[in-house]
Amino acid sequence: MIGEITVKNNAESRSYDVCVDGEVAGSIVYEFAGEGRRVVFTHTFVQPRFRGRGIGDMLVRGALDDVRAKGLTLTNFCDVVARYIDAHPDYADLLDPRHPGHVLGS
Repeated sequence: MIGEITVKNNAESRSYDVCVDGEVAGSIVYEFAGEGRRVVFTHTFVQPRFRGRGIGDMLVRGALDDVRAKGLTLTNFCDVVARYIDAHPDYADLLDPRHPGHVLGS
């Protein structure tokens, strides 16, 4: 059973963290480019004991929703995020057209 899940932007560590009952279960590491108007996702990691429960999808969705809410574009170099966007094309518009990074495509 999964407890309370939250996704938050940890600006100090430049990561989006997914927490289960207050414990960090996974993160998306990022940096900024394009004078701070573009976020670059570099890596996603979910702790082994939290895998297979949809935590990674919740993390990616929360991070992408935050990118959208802030009006930023995305350059993605993470396979996990690329697979999520491929499966949820409503997020594809976040990819920076000049610097999309790694994109799978249908």
